[in-house]
Amino acid sequence: MPVQLLKIGNRKSETLLPTHLQKEDLKHLQEGFDHTNKYFQGIVVLSYPLTKLGDGTDFFKVVLQGLDNLCSRTNSINILIHGKMAEDCAKVIRHGDTFIVAGYKLAKSPTAGLDGRHGCHLELSEEAGSAIYSVAPKYVYTPLNHLKDGTVVNLYGIVKFFKPPYVSKGTDYCSVVTLVDPSNVKLTCTLFNGNLDSLPKIYKVGDIVRFHRIKIKEYNGQMQGITGVGFASLTFDGTVGAPVVPRSSSKVYTFMDEEQKTIEELRVWAASNLSISGPAAKLSGVRPMLFFDLTCQLVGKAKVDGSSFLLKVWDGTKCPYPTWKVPVEARDLEGEKVVLHQLRNLTVDVLVYDNHVQLAKSLKIGSFLRIYSIHTKQASAVDEDVSHIEFHLHGGTCYGRGIGVLPESNLDVKELKAFLESVDLADSQNMESMSSVELDSTFNNVTGMYSLFSVCCYFAVLTDHQDLNNTELKTILNSTAPQQYRIRAKLRTYKPQKLYQSIKLYCSKCNSLQEVPDGDDFDFILQGSAVTAPNPELHNTSWYDSVMWTTQDQKQRKIAIHFVKHDEMLQQPEDTLLMIEGGTLKEVWKLTKRFKCVIPVRSTEDDLELLDPSAPFLLQGNIKYYGCKQCSTPKPIKSLSSIAAEQRPSWEPTEIAQVLGIVPLQYVFIMKFTLVDATGALNVYLFDYENFFQIPASEILTNNSLQQKMQMTMNMLCPPGRKLDDLPWLECFIKSYNVRDAMTHQVYYQIFDTTVAEGVV
Repeated sequence: MPVQLLKIGNRKSETLLPTHLQKEDLKHLQEGFDHTNKYFQGIVVLSYPLTKLGDGTDFFKVVLQGLDNLCSRTNSINILIHGKMAEDCAKVIRHGDTFIVAGYKLAKSPTAGLDGRHGCHLELSEEAGSAIYSVAPKYVYTPLNHLKDGTVVNLYGIVKFFKPPYVSKGTDYCSVVTLVDPSNVKLTCTLFNGNLDSLPKIYKVGDIVRFHRIKIKEYNGQMQGITGVGFASLTFDGTVGAPVVPRSSSKVYTFMDEEQKTIEELRVWAASNLSISGPAAKLSGVRPMLFFDLTCQLVGKAKVDGSSFLLKVWDGTKCPYPTWKVPVEARDLEGEKVVLHQLRNLTVDVLVYDNHVQLAKSLKIGSFLRIYSIHTKQASAVDEDVSHIEFHLHGGTCYGRGIGVLPESNLDVKELKAFLESVDLADSQNMESMSSVELDSTFNNVTGMYSLFSVCCYFAVLTDHQDLNNTELKTILNSTAPQQYRIRAKLRTYKPQKLYQSIKLYCSKCNSLQEVPDGDDFDFILQGSAVTAPNPELHNTSWYDSVMWTTQDQKQRKIAIHFVKHDEMLQQPEDTLLMIEGGTLKEVWKLTKRFKCVIPVRSTEDDLELLDPSAPFLLQGNIKYYGCKQCSTPKPIKSLSSIAAEQRPSWEPTEIAQVLGIVPLQYVFIMKFTLVDATGALNVYLFDYENFFQIPASEILTNNSLQQKMQMTMNMLCPPGRKLDDLPWLECFIKSYNVRDAMTHQVYYQIFDTTVAEGVV
């Protein structure tokens, strides 16, 4: 008989204790007495691992403490459970649970003299007709305004904000949840578990959670919750009128009828007092520069590169804007080809980055997803006649970014499935009538340029202007500017030969170019700023918390770090912007590996300020962001508080630069190509951020693998030691333009709308 839930004297729907059983006190458990119709009730104070006896029978040992004297060791007794019942008990019995045992056999305990417990023990098994009842405890739930530091409590709360589970810095999964309740107090909980299924199954803002045994800690005057031993959760849909069906983080839990009333009351309160609709949207309602949550079905996926992954999804509605189709090889795209083609006008490509890639790879085609905080970005390609929007799930967990897999029992999924089944696909091409050759041809259109260039030995993809015909270089040299051309030529030489020297900093406002500062320059500036000690009067403001210490070396430097808060709370490191005073270059780089953004600052009498204009105004990962000395008008650091006060602060470099009065410099590739064909030679400039090499110029200086990739690309386009006749053909677009001053007039040529095909190179 499995363990049965029992709540004595409660409603008829719950298991009742058989009426013939009578309670037996521990002192009356003695050999020679009839215990046939007796039961013993106690609290689990100790349990041992499930083991097997010599004959292969499962064996489980539990120690129950009598209820009349909880402090006495002699008031406890060993319970020995055999067979299938032992396996069942091992799954559900936990420390502190109250259990009733009946139908037991009483025998003398051989260990009584050693463990100091009762002189007898109780033996139970299904074969002997034994029964075990779990007495549902009467849990006490603490309102959020009554939480105290150092306590372990049970509580109910409404989800105001959450981050879907993600892999933490260690091996555990982490989820962050901010709760509110009718006391109008907020509690942020940071939950860790090595098992993803053991974390709360939260699907949207407004869900209601029940946490058992959560630790409360005070930090900077605010209570925060963390997981501890025995933590368990239930999650409920917060919609008024929805079925009260718990989503559990454990296989065994109790949920009483009276708790349903609690859920209903919280739903009503939330509907009247909270804005819990969330940033959800349909594809038909999206617009550029929007962050939203999307409930959708996955129909295709593909690896793009090491840091990004493609998800093809649909929700049955059509995006009102032309959408970006991520170019991937047909063989790399997972999903039913017939379905993908049939839905080609209704699917959108979502590109996910960094920490979301691992989960994206594991998703099953056909599963239902909720993708949180998708960013729609307006395309800004040069000379693009029709704009389109792109869908990005950026790295990190800021603003709750992440991917959740919804079960088919979810109400939103049921509604979505019903809607998808009603979508009229009559306008889509009838794929069943297509031959396999036609089908492959359809899918090769996405990457047709790659395969075409492989056959012809071309090494670039032309991303637009397919109507242009090839023009000989001699004709271009004899034509007036400005014009656009499509050419077929060979790359005879390029400069600079040392490719890292091609990276420059460009100001789009004054059109100036400058060299990327040397790391030693930044180190020198930091050392100079460390001479002035941090001003303690500028510490711990309303929008940042400060920590200061003295180094143990001879210089005894004063270092201050200011952690910017959001919504009066410190964020997770991967979402945090901090400012540092007095740090060395080595110390600054250590911080960039753990925190999202780092700004080097120094103290004045009234506020913190940026360092020398030659120093980077921001560091993010391995990238240093610089401002234009000529165009920038730096503002006080307190200007950042406007971003911290936003509902969804992004801490993006462009936004930080704007509020600080900085005109940011952009990393660009500047190269000179000498192209030749049978009619002549032409010097052409490459001025590009990341399109030509498909490598961000901002990352090339700090990433050896990207430098190697760039060098391999140039070696393919212009193989060293090869004769001109043996060089490969390069097909690309170039445009001519005039440069005039008071004395001279020159025509220059620049490559545009051309991308090196990674699949070929």
